[in-house]
Amino acid sequence: MANSPHGGILKDLVARDAPQHIALAEEARGLKDVFLTERQLCDLELILNGGFSPLEGFMNERDYKSVVETLRLAPTNGHRQGTLFPIPITLDVSQEDIDRLELQPGARVALRDFRDDAALAILTVEDIYRPDKALEAEKVLGADDKAHPAVAYLHNQTKEFYVGGKVQAVQAPTHYDYVSLRFTPAELRAHFKKLAWRKVVAFQTRNPMHRAHRELTVRAARQHRANVLIHPVVGLTKPGDVDHYTRVRAYQALMPSYPEGLAHLALLPLAMRMAGPREAVWHAIIRKNYGATHFIVGRDHAGPGKNSQGKDFYGPYDAQELVTQYKDELDIEMVPFQAMTYLPGSDEYQPVDEVPKGTPTADISGTELRKRLRTGAAIPDWFSYNGVVKVLRDSYPPRPKQGFTILLTGLHNSGKDTIARALQVTLQQHGGRSVTLLLGEQIRAELSPELGYSPDDKHTNSVRIGFVASELTKAGAAVIAAPTAAYERSRKAIRDAVTGPGGNFFLVHVATPLEHCQKADRRGLYKRARTGELDDYEAPTNADFTCDLRTDSVPEIVHSIIMILESQNLI
Repeated sequence: MANSPHGGILKDLVARDAPQHIALAEEARGLKDVFLTERQLCDLELILNGGFSPLEGFMNERDYKSVVETLRLAPTNGHRQGTLFPIPITLDVSQEDIDRLELQPGARVALRDFRDDAALAILTVEDIYRPDKALEAEKVLGADDKAHPAVAYLHNQTKEFYVGGKVQAVQAPTHYDYVSLRFTPAELRAHFKKLAWRKVVAFQTRNPMHRAHRELTVRAARQHRANVLIHPVVGLTKPGDVDHYTRVRAYQALMPSYPEGLAHLALLPLAMRMAGPREAVWHAIIRKNYGATHFIVGRDHAGPGKNSQGKDFYGPYDAQELVTQYKDELDIEMVPFQAMTYLPGSDEYQPVDEVPKGTPTADISGTELRKRLRTGAAIPDWFSYNGVVKVLRDSYPPRPKQGFTILLTGLHNSGKDTIARALQVTLQQHGGRSVTLLLGEQIRAELSPELGYSPDDKHTNSVRIGFVASELTKAGAAVIAAPTAAYERSRKAIRDAVTGPGGNFFLVHVATPLEHCQKADRRGLYKRARTGELDDYEAPTNADFTCDLRTDSVPEIVHSIIMILESQNLI
């Protein structure tokens, strides 16, 4: 039988407010608006659907301080201790927001989805307070260390005030992806009841799953005579994680490997904090609200990696120990994650601690897997399933199929446009991918006709070029961009836009000196520069290749660039 929700009652605010949602929607039209960030949207969705039960809104100062210090909501109704809840759920605003919205206790504001402006809820302000962010980082996340992604988020992106208050649901956020896999806690509980699943082991993941994960979840289910809920996070996770579209396709490819009727896949719209032990308790509460009776807690569960001193933020078993400490209140049984290893001799997976000493084993690390995906090397069947590998290869193609951008920067008339055209022809001769040429003045006329030549306007033009280059690069194209890109900040903006999974960037400095460039000036550009209308060019110090048309011929330069691409296995 599914557990009772945390706190005893599932706070499904969408269902509760359904009879009056038309009136609330009408009221929201006349209220001032708060447009929620991606993280706030995740939090609000789980407040509205009961995933964060017993919360009915964003924490007021009393609850916030209690959670930070004691992992509990503030005591109520004469109770000596509040309900266990380890993570502060807060709505951050700036002083400008407070003034614009005229926020004060009793005020009502509409909470809107930044993606489509839809009103999702109405917040009744209870209080406005300034948090101690350093204390929050130290207590909740273990250290005020910006190497922790949630600490960096807290200091760099969270605004200076928090607003507390209950919310009334207008509607749940609209999702257009994987709709059939999105269940509210009430829907998932009803699904379990329909299937007569009395025990459910929930598996938390933010990474693709392979055979070892399948084996450990099946093993856990059989040990506890339970079914399996694969419940991956599809909200914010650790920066650099595999995107959720790729991960969900991989989960879908994995599901047929489970025995018929054993496992179910559902998505969790959670914004993780990577808070280690506290996060494990939080995850257990959320899975309890979704109807699970058991929850797998891994080694270094929800750990963010290394701190600024190169040490792990949390101990390997801190999460399991904290969940165990609160097991009676959580009322969900913890299942310790069992590290699995492959035994080639018997073609099976076994827990590492159950393998006799000296038995041959095989494993592929995450680093090795990424290398094989990058190079196109084989990934053995014993490690993963063909369907999962195909999904990963489609989203993370090997380098010969990845896109790249070559940014040619240099003074006007340095020869960068000539080099760019010659490079375009050479890459088209190589074949294998589309080739796009973005020449400086030509692309400016198309992208930025309204801009002048002030430093800010030139930087804006470079940012736009970076956006176009990044989109083409993601699609596997070869992009040759040849704006002047006079400033280091502009070149960095283009690099940052392009680089990422499947995106490669190379900076080529065409360092032909000013005197040589002036001799070829047909349009009076340098004459204007001498009168102060143009800014000085900031020569790059981090170019991947530097050339000079006085000493290098165009064919030699193009050949050198091609050699760089070949050395990176891109062509």
